[in-house]
Amino acid sequence: MPYDESHSPARRPTTRRVLTVAVAALVPGAFAGWLVWQATGGPGGEATARGTGAATAPADTASPESGAPAPSAPTGDDAPGDGRPAPGEGPLAGRIVVIDPGHNPGNFQHTAEINKLVDIGTHRKECDTTGTAGNGSGGGNGSGAAYTEAEFTIDVSQRLRTLLRKEGATVKLTHDNDRAWGPCVDERAKIGNNARADAVISIHADGSAAGNRGFHVILPALVKSGGADTTKIVAPSRALGERVAGNFARTTGSSPSNYLGDDTGLDVRDDLGGLNLSTVPKVFVECGNMRDSKDIAQLTDAGWRQKAAQGMADGISGFLLR
Repeated sequence: MPYDESHSPARRPTTRRVLTVAVAALVPGAFAGWLVWQATGGPGGEATARGTGAATAPADTASPESGAPAPSAPTGDDAPGDGRPAPGEGPLAGRIVVIDPGHNPGNFQHTAEINKLVDIGTHRKECDTTGTAGNGSGGGNGSGAAYTEAEFTIDVSQRLRTLLRKEGATVKLTHDNDRAWGPCVDERAKIGNNARADAVISIHADGSAAGNRGFHVILPALVKSGGADTTKIVAPSRALGERVAGNFARTTGSSPSNYLGDDTGLDVRDDLGGLNLSTVPKVFVECGNMRDSKDIAQLTDAGWRQKAAQGMADGISGFLLR
């Protein structure tokens, strides 16, 4: 499988940095306290080095680079049933959120295009990857085929968009199944930057070893190299990530990753173009491990995906209204 923009480099023992932790060993009272503390705001802006990503083309418009839009493109900005308030109303009125659904279902048919190298500041890497998929067949797509990360991310992203619009936010997607492939990781960063987003969230699912369970939120490291400079976004990105992690855990009932993040559900990285090239607060959310039988059972459940979207929406709202 090609190197994934969100999954760990091949040099690590698993597809992630292996910081094996035993969530079961957590003191229940302490963990419950952590969840309450995170859900209500955490340290609110104190952060170590972080960074983020965005893109150039309008969020709901296919880029000429990616080819013609897919014939079965979803609804985009005019999605029915959003229950959006009147313009200028709602607690998030005037705030801009960009949602970045990781990967693209069409990437499998466009390997030459997604293997093209792009500059992410620290080095050059693949434009995008296919993402991972669940073991076995069936799952959330009803086709009998393995459930892919790209299918998961667009579903959760659309659910999250609906929830944030109900709060009055202006919401843009980096793609909405309206492109043949991509966008590239540098373009994804530019979309958020050009939108002057108040927050950007990139949605993923991991492809680690069976037995590795739980979610984690990836925060940008301090990067100053080439065209990448995350100096101004490291602190707000951490604040965003802490809010999202706490609310995600509370709403879904999922535990922080047991294989990295030291039980916090937070991981800092400097090798992701979507984070390195961002000039606005941004985090990645790895919602679970698609290669673990218990996690994939959650990821393929529509009810759980709605909870995941709600947890992220609550975290983003808490960050923007803090």
